[in-house]
Amino acid sequence: MFSMGALERIYRIERLLKNNRAVSIRRLIDELEVSQATIKRDIAYLRDRLNAPIVWDRTLRGYRLEGEYSIPALYLTGAEIQALLVLDHLVARIQPGLLGTYTAPLRNLLQKLLGGPDRTAEELMRRVRIVPAASRPVAVEHFQAVCTGILTRRRLELLYFSRARNETTRREVSPQRLVHYRDNWYLDAWCHLREALRSFALDAIQQVTVLESPALEIPVEQLDRELGAGYGIFCGPQTRRASLRFSPRMARWVSRERWHAAQSGRFLPDGSYLLEVPYTEDRELLMDLLRYGPDVEVLEPKELRHKIRHALQQALNQYQN
Repeated sequence: MFSMGALERIYRIERLLKNNRAVSIRRLIDELEVSQATIKRDIAYLRDRLNAPIVWDRTLRGYRLEGEYSIPALYLTGAEIQALLVLDHLVARIQPGLLGTYTAPLRNLLQKLLGGPDRTAEELMRRVRIVPAASRPVAVEHFQAVCTGILTRRRLELLYFSRARNETTRREVSPQRLVHYRDNWYLDAWCHLREALRSFALDAIQQVTVLESPALEIPVEQLDRELGAGYGIFCGPQTRRASLRFSPRMARWVSRERWHAAQSGRFLPDGSYLLEVPYTEDRELLMDLLRYGPDVEVLEPKELRHKIRHALQQALNQYQN
C-alpha cells in the first residue's frame, strides 16, 4: 500500500497527464524527484489498480491519457481499507444476500487498493468470524422495497403478519428508519391504520408495495421519545423503571453490559450489582431476565416481580413429573 507521500505522487502524475499532451519519463523523474523504477511502478498502479487509460505513445515518446479520466479518492491508509473490508464483511453476515449487490463495487475497489498476495481480502475475512444469533431471514425484494420507501420518502403498503396476535393485516405506513436489533431487521414507521408509531419486523412482512403518496415525516426526537424510551424495540404510553439485583458471580458480566441508554447501576456491599432500566412493555425484559435464573432478583416494581415469579413457577411445573 502506498504511503501518503506516494499518494500525493500518484495525484501529481495524474495532473501532469491531464494537463499535457504527453509526459516523458525524464520529465516525470525530474518533477517528482524519484527513480525511473518508481515511476514505472506508479504508472502500473494507476493502470492496473485504478483503471487509468494510460498508454505509451511512441511518436510523442511519453505517457498520455487515452480519453477522460479522474482518479478515485485514495486518501485511505492500509488500516482504514482493512477496516472498511471488515465492515463490509459484517454487513454481509448480518443478513446474507441483502446488500451484497450494492456493496460489491466498493468491495472490489477496496481489494484493488489493498493489493498484495499476502494481504488479500479473502485472508482478512478468514480471520474474522461473525456468529449470528436467532436471526430470521428477510426476503431480499421486501428489504429493497422498504429501503426505497425510506430513501424516496414514499408510503408503503404492507401485508403484515402479527405473531403476537396470530393475524395478518394490510397496513399503509410512512417509513421512518431501519433498525437492526439483535440480528434482526425492523422498520420504524407511522401506521396510518393505528394512527401511531409502530415497529414492524421485516421478516413478518408478507408483501410490500411502494406507493406514490408522500410519507408523513416524524421528527427524530419524537421517534426516540416514543420508540426509544422502552426496553428493546417495545414501546408503550407509560415508562416504568425496573430495579434488578444480580448475584456477585453474574455482576462481573452485567456491570459491563449496556441494557439501555438511560440505565444506571452500582455495586452493593455484598458484591452484587443493582441495575435499573426503563421499560414500557415487559415482554422482552421478562425474556432476558429468565435467562439468568437464580442469578437475578426483580426488586421493583411489584408487578414485574410477580410476573417473573409466575413464569418461573410455570417452567418448574413442566418438570414436576
